[in-house]
Amino acid sequence: MAEGTARRIAAAFAAVCLTAGVTAVTVAVVAGPGPGLTGYVSEAGVTDSGYAGAYRTGIFSVAASLLLLAGALPPGVRAAAGLLGAGAVATVLSGAVTCSEGCPLPPFEATTVADLVHGGASIAATAAVVLAMLVLLVSPAADRGVRRIAAIGAALALPVAAVVAAALLLVGRSTLLGVSERVLLAVVAVWGLATSGYLAVRSLTADGPSVRTPDGSNVSRR
Repeated sequence: MAEGTARRIAAAFAAVCLTAGVTAVTVAVVAGPGPGLTGYVSEAGVTDSGYAGAYRTGIFSVAASLLLLAGALPPGVRAAAGLLGAGAVATVLSGAVTCSEGCPLPPFEATTVADLVHGGASIAATAAVVLAMLVLLVSPAADRGVRRIAAIGAALALPVAAVVAAALLLVGRSTLLGVSERVLLAVVAVWGLATSGYLAVRSLTADGPSVRTPDGSNVSRR
């Protein structure tokens, strides 16, 4: 199988896994007994929640999509692929380690070791994906389409991430933190879906469609 075809297949499966994962997590969050917009998305995965299984299945599906997307990227963007791989590992850890009821986080709430591991893994996973956007944005090995999608994703994600960080440190559990967390996760998911979809349907060549010059040679068109 040609390398380009393998990357396209990986991108297509990344889109499928991401769609399935986001759907499962959304169902668990919306239908579960959580506190609504004042709570964390992770609260849908606590042991006592009737939708914990759906939540964890969704999280693991998202992790698989990150690994597949890392494999779908062109060889010249290894740093971005490595960040997505790290994000996948952190996502698996986030799904495997369940936080206690309410998923408390410092500095405003008393926490357990599991809460810290779960919260740290969740933050690390999101941060790794946002950093991958920035790496792709400035990488000459990524084609124009990938860079444009990364530029839009980073422009939306960075200010929201700043709000999330400030709310965690200065406000704690609140509607501001709950809403901003959901917005950030939505931006990350849309970026992943747009990038994997683009990589799945573009030309088999790494640099985009090629055109034939008068002398018979092929030149990539970006």
